[in-house]
Amino acid sequence: VSVRAGPLVSRHRPSVDVLFRSAARSAGANAMGVIMTGMGDDGARGMLEMHEAGAFTVAQDEATSVVFGMPKEAIARGGVDRIVPLEQ
Repeated sequence: VSVRAGPLVSRHRPSVDVLFRSAARSAGANAMGVIMTGMGDDGARGMLEMHEAGAFTVAQDEATSVVFGMPKEAIARGGVDRIVPLEQ
């Protein structure tokens, strides 16, 4: 893993979308993606790419999230296999 000076992705650098996209392309179905509490939609697009590549994907549920933005966006885009509370 390396952080490079490049353009902002989803308004961030580093961006979770970049990490998840890399995992989708490199590991495909052998990867697992987890998105937890956070603001905005960073990670939602990349998690969908992981899901479409056959990776198992998990999002934190709303009840245990401090900020439900990132998990909510990933769920809304259809990229999440399982929604679980933080304890799980």
